[in-house]
Amino acid sequence: MRGSQGPRRGAALSEIGMIPDGAVLVRDGVIQEVGPTRRLENLTAARGAIEIDATGKVVMPGLVDCHTHLMFPQQQTGEAGAAIDIDRAARAVVAMTAQRLARRGRVLLQTMARHGTTTVEAKTGCGPNESAELKVLRVLGVLHRNPLDIVATFLFRLGSGTEDRERADAAAAELIFRDLLPRIRRRKMARFADLEWDSDPARRPLLVRFLETARGLGFARKIHAGQQSCGGAVSLAVEYSATSIDHLEYATLEQARLLAASSTMATLLPCASFLHGHHAPARALIDSGVAVALGTNFNPVHTPSLNMQTAVSLACLQMGMSPAEALSAATINAAHALRAADSVGSLECDKAADILILRTSDYRDMAYQLGTNLVDTVIKRGVAISGDTRLGEEE
Repeated sequence: MRGSQGPRRGAALSEIGMIPDGAVLVRDGVIQEVGPTRRLENLTAARGAIEIDATGKVVMPGLVDCHTHLMFPQQQTGEAGAAIDIDRAARAVVAMTAQRLARRGRVLLQTMARHGTTTVEAKTGCGPNESAELKVLRVLGVLHRNPLDIVATFLFRLGSGTEDRERADAAAAELIFRDLLPRIRRRKMARFADLEWDSDPARRPLLVRFLETARGLGFARKIHAGQQSCGGAVSLAVEYSATSIDHLEYATLEQARLLAASSTMATLLPCASFLHGHHAPARALIDSGVAVALGTNFNPVHTPSLNMQTAVSLACLQMGMSPAEALSAATINAAHALRAADSVGSLECDKAADILILRTSDYRDMAYQLGTNLVDTVIKRGVAISGDTRLGEEE
């Protein structure tokens, strides 16, 4: 997946840089060399190295899930997929101990790891409840690098509202702008500030002020744009140099061209699309030159999928992406969507040794074996954290 310094666009999304009969040399959790096996075996640095034999298997970068609601409050009653009362759920988070919240998150992360994810973005999203948001961010800090890397994101979402909705929204937002966002930034609790788009014109001033406040504080920005009317969200994403705009199930060709002329990436979420039946126009976005990434949109209520392999499969089977495009979008481009491509997303010298070994000799199998876990071994920063492969003896 080695390539240019920026995210891949257009035809470059298909350039995976495959090395037949390749090898990777790792020291202290960092990749030292990548190339043909014969060349690496003759390096002085490789003498006496512990060897993992991956003959007949695919070796690739760890998957990067750049859009999850890992700590989203669980549904209390009703069926999965039903609407959730955010205010009530936030109160439940406040009442829950941090230890219990961390245990739940750790189980989810372990499942993600078994399916090949090595870096995860995790959003808050408890609405205008300062105590709940801070608790979630503190727990994400505890879970970071244990063993997966977690990129924390503060999600600006207003509550369910009251009869006097505008006044309640304004009061809640004021507390966030004046107190919560500066505190989160000061404590370095989140890398991104994410905006849940709302097409209601009455809420637009609050959305704009959030982006301005986040930019002024030095947050990287993201925008949730899952509504049918997402033109305003795309315009704001471009205007405020958002790192990514996510969902885009209803994006138009005109909006694709606007994004293609900007630095803002499009993060597509095939698992969410699969459940509600409307898929983002991946082909139009890619062919227009938009930098596309993939994520699961994991959410225990609305999108209970922890498996990035499923996102890759659905992107190919239902959104028209090729296997190479989908894998690039799920690794190096997803890393760019998290501003983490300098350390993860590809097998390159001086990057973290986040490596997958697959139980197949053809990477394209991931696109079509829907429901099968092809991961044999997951290596995070040079340490096998999941799988059956045993390290050989030193020679």
